[in-house]
Amino acid sequence: MAKVLIQFAHPALEKSRVHRALLHTLRQATDITFNDLYERYPDFDIDVAYEQQLLEQHDIVVLQHPLYWYSAPALIKQWLDLVLEHGWAYGSKGKALHGKTMVQCVSCGGTALAYSAEGRNKRFVKDYLLPFAQTATLCGMQYADPFIVYGTHKLTNESIDEATKAYANWLQQLTTHPQANVAGLTVT
Repeated sequence: MAKVLIQFAHPALEKSRVHRALLHTLRQATDITFNDLYERYPDFDIDVAYEQQLLEQHDIVVLQHPLYWYSAPALIKQWLDLVLEHGWAYGSKGKALHGKTMVQCVSCGGTALAYSAEGRNKRFVKDYLLPFAQTATLCGMQYADPFIVYGTHKLTNESIDEATKAYANWLQQLTTHPQANVAGLTVT
């Protein structure tokens, strides 16, 4: 079984029906470590050694967050800037993450249509996540397709339940079949 680390970042979790529901699923999950970055680092003072140790202990790193201004919340960027150091995560001597997998679980306020070539945003969500894919590549990691929940502002309770079930299944697949590209699921 692959060991999964969820690096969670949501600066307004109390307002998120979707992420609260998804996180509820983690209570039943095994082989998953949950790290709430905003809870742990409200002042953005990241413990680099601790975070690097967490990464070394896991096979799959999930960056879970809402899509903010076509990217991740600020703490994810701060985490990437500080934790993925030259000589440790990348560079001629930076091999600590080689062979691991990075994937994202992202929620979007807009619909899947809004995130298409014809939609309001003129691009797919995967296009906005390309910097994360390139970061994984630079660090010698595989980058898997993201798990995306669309239209979060208008989802019904039933749709959130469906997203939660899909998320639980996705996490199960990640832990039991780490070599398969089990991501790429979308919920609308």
